[in-house]
Amino acid sequence: MELHSSPSSFLVFILITLTSATNFITIFSLPIPLVTPLQSSKQRDTKSISKQSNKTLFTTHFFPQELDHFTFQPKSFNLFNQKYLMNSTYWNKGPGHHGPIFVYTGNEGNIEWFAENTGFMFDIAPKFGALLVFIEHRFYGESLPFGNNSYKDAESLGYLTSTQALADYAILIRSLKQNLSAEASPVVVFGGSYGGMLAAWFRLKYPHIAIGALSSSAPILQFDYITPWSSFYDAVSQDFKDESMNCFEVIKGSWDEIITKGSTKKGLWELSKTFKACQPVQSVWSFRDWLWSSYTYTAMVDYPMPANFLMPLPAFPIQEMCRRIDVFPKGSDKIDMVITAANVYYNYTGDQKCFQIEHKSDPHGLGGWNWQSCTEMVMPMTITSESMFPPYNWTYEDDISSCNSTYGIKPRPHWITTEYGGLRIEQVLKRYASNIIFSNGMKDPWSRGGVLKNISSSIIALVTEKGAHHLDLRFATKEDPPWLTQQRNQEIAIIQGWIDQYYQDLKDVSS
Repeated sequence: MELHSSPSSFLVFILITLTSATNFITIFSLPIPLVTPLQSSKQRDTKSISKQSNKTLFTTHFFPQELDHFTFQPKSFNLFNQKYLMNSTYWNKGPGHHGPIFVYTGNEGNIEWFAENTGFMFDIAPKFGALLVFIEHRFYGESLPFGNNSYKDAESLGYLTSTQALADYAILIRSLKQNLSAEASPVVVFGGSYGGMLAAWFRLKYPHIAIGALSSSAPILQFDYITPWSSFYDAVSQDFKDESMNCFEVIKGSWDEIITKGSTKKGLWELSKTFKACQPVQSVWSFRDWLWSSYTYTAMVDYPMPANFLMPLPAFPIQEMCRRIDVFPKGSDKIDMVITAANVYYNYTGDQKCFQIEHKSDPHGLGGWNWQSCTEMVMPMTITSESMFPPYNWTYEDDISSCNSTYGIKPRPHWITTEYGGLRIEQVLKRYASNIIFSNGMKDPWSRGGVLKNISSSIIALVTEKGAHHLDLRFATKEDPPWLTQQRNQEIAIIQGWIDQYYQDLKDVSS
């Protein structure tokens, strides 16, 4: 999960990086592979264009998707190729093609990345006889409405919204069911981080299409004034403090030393050498950003088993970071200590000889999040003096100024709660919503913006004390602790209940 806030999505699943030029945390982007969009509605076909993926988990397909679902201007009917992935290995079509369809609502990045890290769906597909579908979010990966010009300016980026994305999913699912003669198949949506937000919102907006949603690590309450603005960095800091107070204090005390040393050209050169930068670093803030990102990312994916979601990491990576800090003798240089800790994130395998401190790549195609966080995904973040990060006071005025400078537009900070709700969520969802699982792990800093209590008998909060960012959606491994297995079993049982009730209702109607 990612943010355009400061100094900090989900994206990540979003992912967070600190940009010193604006003093905001946001996503950077580089060019990514593009597809040529279809330009005429006459070219639209009811069947998908498909090709065999080189991945063993899925086949790759492209659906001719309309540019704008909410107006009837001529350009609204222009088409682009929206990517989606399928796995039908275990699909139990049965009489009348009633087998369930599990759909992943794509995040802010290329869809293969999320499919490969959402093993839970593959693990449970045999039990349910389910067809698996992973839909790429418009303006990410290869689903680019304007090809190379998709990020050109606000005129094209204006079609990048969560509401357009949800409509994309609805239209693609309906078309897919029709083409597969699977109109009676129940659909359950899954998602993690921003994708988890979309899964929950899809169930609320399109209950006639999806019978339920598993929304993992989805901070749908991280908007307006619902959640304390300092919650994210309070949580990151608490994760480190819980592991080692010395570790927490070393990190907290390192920022001033780095800034002081990097205030001269000689100091910058020395820091470049100490940090093992591949090229001389031009700004001291780049060192801060590099370290900052390693702490926030590691807190998000502090899994109890080795994983390679963001980087190859050991089990309990915060524990390993702090262990490396704590073995230094008293009085050691704090800069050396924090660099050694950050190497757990950036170079645990030991194969990196130097680091691209200022010239980072974007292998997962996350560039569109900057626009989303400047328009509707406004998640305020502040940092208090109790945090291990330097204090920061976020304001709407600064956000407006930054976004206007970048895109020539103003954010709509209250749009998400207007469109999807969130204020007094317990009272509201209890009255009209059903069949949503909100899962959160309390080691995940995004969890504090999530739903942490049951709202009704069918809107369930599954909260684990030691869970991290959408850990429950990952492939099962032999290292899984019993509490994680139990959590997944609860999710399976709830989903089974939804599907059983759907089939019973279908039977009742038929009879």
